Amino acid sequence: LEPRGGKPGMFRAVQEQILYLYKDKKQPLLLAVDEAQYLSTGILEDIKMLMNYGYDSLNCFTLILCGEPHLNSTLKKPVHEALRQRITVHYNFSGLSDSEVAQYILHKIACAGGAASIIDQAALSAVHSHSQGSPRLVDNLMTDALTLGAQMDKKVIDTDVILASVSSQNLG
Repeated sequence: LEPRGGKPGMFRAVQEQILYLYKDKKQPLLLAVDEAQYLSTGILEDIKMLMNYGYDSLNCFTLILCGEPHLNSTLKKPVHEALRQRITVHYNFSGLSDSEVAQYILHKIACAGGAASIIDQAALSAVHSHSQGSPRLVDNLMTDALTLGAQMDKKVIDTDVILASVSSQNLG
């Protein structure tokens, strides 16, 4: 879109484009924002303004906000009430369970061409315990553990390797 009329003009142009895409092109807009916990109040207000264009009766705009758990705290503030009301699904990811962490790790090992026997069961539980089931922390911990295990000439990643990885990442 070409800039026009400052911020109000741009809002109008974006809203008109969204409506055009939906009605004429049959292409509803999907706006996905990762790490949304870092969005300022001003940006969240702008998103609300974009959504505040007669879309209530239409389904031409889908907003997905992904972020850390404190994103929900931000959205619960009174200043964001109108935006929060437009969000139809709220989901809080509480982390993978012990068995899901094990399955996740073993799946990633298999995808890399490795054998499940390179890590013992107690180590899998230790990874869960120190990562609280966060896939990002699991990945970081396992990358470190595999590196440390190779440096230590280990044939199997055990709890000692996991604990050394935890220490090196200050997760303990």
